Formats: sequence, C-alpha cells, structure tokens
Amino acid sequence: MTISARDSILGSIRRHLPEAAERPGHDGPWIQYPDPLSQFASVLEAIGGRCVRVKDVAEINQDLATFPVYAAARMMVSLVPGAGRSVREMANVADPHELADVDLAILPGDFAVAENAAVWVTDAAVKHRVIYFLSQHLALVVSAGQVVHNLHEAYARLTFDAARFGAFIAGPSKTADIEQSLVIGAHGPRSMTVYLME
Repeated sequence: MTISARDSILGSIRRHLPEAAERPGHDGPWIQYPDPLSQFASVLEAIGGRCVRVKDVAEINQDLATFPVYAAARMMVSLVPGAGRSVREMANVADPHELADVDLAILPGDFAVAENAAVWVTDAAVKHRVIYFLSQHLALVVSAGQVVHNLHEAYARLTFDAARFGAFIAGPSKTADIEQSLVIGAHGPRSMTVYLME
C-alpha cells in the first residue's frame, strides 16, 4: 500500500467519524425496586447463583455446615473473619499459582446491585485478585445495607482510592459460545453464593 493510498483511507475514515456525544450522567429516572434485596436474590438465582440472607457470621457458618460444596472442599480460603475456615492463608501465598487448587473461597464484596445481581469486588483486602476467578466455588459476603437499585447508582460509588483492581461479578462462570451448549465454570467459579448480611 502506498502512503497516498493509506492517507486516502485514513482521511475517508476521519470524514465519516460520528460526532462526539456527551457521556450520560448518573442521575436519572432509573429503575427502583420496592425490595432491592429480594430483587437481588431473585436475579442471582435466575442466573445460576445462590443468595442467603443472614444476620451474622454465625448464620453463615450454619449455612456452610449444610452446604455440600463446603463439605466437599479440601482447599479453602476465607478472608471474612469467622466465616468458614482457611486451609491456606492468603497472607502466606507469594505466588498466585499456589491458589490453583482452591475449592472454595469466601471473600468480602463491597456492594451489590439489585438490577443484575452483580457484586463489586476489589483487591483492597485481597492479596491475589485471581482468587475471585481461580477458585472452583465462590462465596461473597456483602452487607445488606450495601445493595443499590441499579448500575447507575453503582457507578456513582466506584472509586479506586484504596484498590488497583475492581470488577463486577454476577453468578457462576458460564458460556455457550460453542454450539449453544451451556458450560458452567468454563473460565471461573462453578458456583457463586452471596451472603447478604444484615
């Protein structure tokens, strides 16, 4: 390709660029739910997750005692004080590859979104963020008072003052890219439980 042909192509692209538009703000008549906690639980279950409303850590442990995933897990990491047990201490893990065999991770979530059952997580209190995606099963603990109605409210909350990483996680990992055959846990946890703690 000659330089003149390249310039001609690039010039044509530049002449047909769409006009810039203002970014939408966070304020607006966005959806509000009469009971955002119930909405969150309903959506999470619809996308393959499990929501358990608890009063305290003791009730988390009561649920874990009856949870088959917990009973079957050999390698566990818990970064929620008092919830479950840690077989491997994250503080002692230097190489994230050492977490490849974690069956269940119990981790804190910052807040949750009723609209799509997403939970915002960061690495502010989690040494190796890969644990969110590497463990076979994931349990997140979120304060029930930290459930917002919609993503606009969620985006208004996002800050990266104390974290370098953040992500919304909703439900277990799943894909149906190949022949529309749904595969659970293709590139992340095979199950996701969210404990909404009063």
